[in-house]
Amino acid sequence: MESLNLPPFAHKVKDLNGKPHIYDLIRRKYIMLTPEEWVRQHFIHLLIDHYQYPKSLFAVETGLFYNKLAKRSDIMVLGTDGKPHLLVECKSPDVKISQGTFAQIARYNFTLRPLYLALTNGLTHYCFKIKDGQISYLDDFPVFVR
Repeated sequence: MESLNLPPFAHKVKDLNGKPHIYDLIRRKYIMLTPEEWVRQHFIHLLIDHYQYPKSLFAVETGLFYNKLAKRSDIMVLGTDGKPHLLVECKSPDVKISQGTFAQIARYNFTLRPLYLALTNGLTHYCFKIKDGQISYLDDFPVFVR
């Protein structure tokens, strides 16, 4: 897999049915190793190892509805109050973060209403805080506060 602009982690990869799979510590199972999954697993470990997010507050690839269409969020981290805290949209490293990517996470925001939004393709990362309908760009990801 491609080297990313994210810290490395001790990943477990194994072959299942002739295809590589990576262990997801949130879902507690092996998941097909695609470029997007490679980014997602790096980002999950970044949030846990460097920003102190408890793994018990993560939801990965959970369903949501927007305009009666079923969608899936890549990473959702809940706050200790059980409400959405951080929503992360992951893309493959070969997908540029574009206006369309921003629009996608903005649509999810309308449904989930997290305090923070993040976008990453493993090479480029963006994080935003949403407060009183105003979106502000952050230079770093928020550290989890208990």
